[in-house]
Amino acid sequence: MSSPTADVSVRIAWADDAPAIAGLQLRTWQEQYAGVLPAEALPQDVEAAAAAWQESLRRPQDARNRVLVALERNRVCGFVVVGPAADPDCDPVADGEMQDLTVAPEERGKGHGSRLLQAAIDTLLADRFTRAVTWTMSTDDATRVFLSEAGWAPDGGHRTLDLDGSGTTQVKQVRLHTAFS
Repeated sequence: MSSPTADVSVRIAWADDAPAIAGLQLRTWQEQYAGVLPAEALPQDVEAAAAAWQESLRRPQDARNRVLVALERNRVCGFVVVGPAADPDCDPVADGEMQDLTVAPEERGKGHGSRLLQAAIDTLLADRFTRAVTWTMSTDDATRVFLSEAGWAPDGGHRTLDLDGSGTTQVKQVRLHTAFS
């Protein structure tokens, strides 16, 4: 007896996906920054976040900026943002960046992250990037292991983000990269 297969996919995000992406992002930030920032310091306004996502989906700053969504049936389970790398030591023609690889906490372990990662790489390749970079929190071992197993490695880049503008709430990040052959 065969088991039923889930109806899962990844596609380019539509402006209509903005509320789902915003809700997922804000819920995930609550988990990601727990213990780093007080919950009330994180954005709570899903409608404002959805409006910002909708605008960026309708009018990307660069034609190579893309948002991809992981779906189960028609429900958004995760998203990833790709585009030209913005770091000063990167070449925005040759180096792409994968940002915000996010999967809903309750949807992890179901293959959505792997599908999003592969779709991100395929999209970056289609845009003729020869290398990709991504930033992750230095304490996020799960993401670093996931990406390392997919061929990504640290490239020596690091930065500190000041999350609340006061200098007291900082997050250290490391940059990973992969080359496309």
